[in-house]
Amino acid sequence: MRILVAPDKFKGSLGAAAVAQQIAEGLREVLPEAEIVQLPIADGGEGTASVICVARGGEWHTCRVRDPLGEGVAARYCTIADGATAGLEMSEASGLWRVSPERRDVVAASSFGTGEMLLEACHRGVTQIIIGLGGSATNDGGFGMARALGWRFADENGALLSGYATDLLRLARLHRPAQLRLPAITAAVDVQNPLLGPRGATASYAAQKGATPEQMEMLETALSQLADVVARERGNDQRDVAGAGAAGGLGFGLLSFVSATIRLGFEVVAEAIGLEEAVRRADVIITGEGRLDAQTLEGKAPGGVAHLAKRCGKPVHAIVGELEGTPAVRDLFESISVISRDCVTRAEAMANGPRLLRECARDLAATLRA
Repeated sequence: MRILVAPDKFKGSLGAAAVAQQIAEGLREVLPEAEIVQLPIADGGEGTASVICVARGGEWHTCRVRDPLGEGVAARYCTIADGATAGLEMSEASGLWRVSPERRDVVAASSFGTGEMLLEACHRGVTQIIIGLGGSATNDGGFGMARALGWRFADENGALLSGYATDLLRLARLHRPAQLRLPAITAAVDVQNPLLGPRGATASYAAQKGATPEQMEMLETALSQLADVVARERGNDQRDVAGAGAAGGLGFGLLSFVSATIRLGFEVVAEAIGLEEAVRRADVIITGEGRLDAQTLEGKAPGGVAHLAKRCGKPVHAIVGELEGTPAVRDLFESISVISRDCVTRAEAMANGPRLLRECARDLAATLRA
C-alpha cells in the first residue's frame, strides 16, 4: 500500500512538515509494510515558501527589512530552480506574528518591508517570484509595498504621503518610478475576497488585527480612495478581483503596481511540488489542517487535495484539529478524524498535537488495514 501524507499546517501548533511527520509515524506503527510518502502542502498562507523550498530543494536567504511598525528585522526567502524562481511570504516582513498583541496598530502597520523583500529577490536576478499572501498585520492596500518599490503618492498640493494607511484619505496623485523592472510575480492567495465591501479586506480581517469600528470605517474609505485614484491614474481598476483583499489589500497593490497575477495558492503550490503526480501514484491520500470548515471549499489546501484525489479516483481521508463541517465539506472525504475531541480542549489539543496526531493516524491505519 502506498500512502501519500499531504497535510497543511496546524496554525499556532505545528508546521505542515511536522504534521506530516507525526501522521507518518502513527501510520507506520500499524502499517509497517506500507510505503509512506510525505508531501507537506500549503495554500498561499503562512508556510507556503517553506513547503515549496523543501519540496524543490531550494536555498534560503536572509535580508534586512522593516517589520509592520518600521523596525528592522531579518526576513528569509528562498530561491529554487537554479536561482531562477524566488519564493516569498509577505508575513516574513509584514506578518501579524511580528507584532506583539499589545503593540498591534493596523492603522500604522505598513507593507513596506514586503516591498523591500521583493527588491532583494530582484537583485538576485530571478525571473519569477511567487509570493504567499497570508497572516498580515496590515490593511494598507499595498501602499507601503509600492513606496518601497519607488512609487510616490501625493495629495492635492503635491505633498508626499508616507505614513499611516489612513493617509490615503488625502491621496490625489500617483508617480511611477522612472526605472522599475520586475520579473513576473505570482501572488498566491488562500482567500477570494475583493478589496472593498462587506467581504473586503477591512470588513473581513481588520478587526482581527486590532482595528476599532471607527478605524475600520476610516480604513475602508482610505482603500476606496486608493482604488479610485489608481483607476483614474493607471487606467485599470482591480478592486473587485477575487483575492484583491488578501493580506490587507496587498493583493490589490500587487495587481495595480507590479502587474502581478493572482492565483489560488493551492494551485500554485500543487504545481510547484508535483502534487498531482504524487496523488496518481498513491493508493490512499491523507490530508489535514488545523480547522476544517466552510472555507475548505474556497481554495484551502485540504479541499484542493480532496478534489484532486477525487479526480484521480483515489480515496482521501482527513485528520484535523477542529471540525465545523457542512455536508459539502464532509462529503469531500472518506473519513475525518478530529484530534480535539469532546474530552480534549483546544488548548490541550494544541499542546499535545504530536501525540494526538499519531493516535489519530494509528486509528485510521487500523481501518485501512481492515
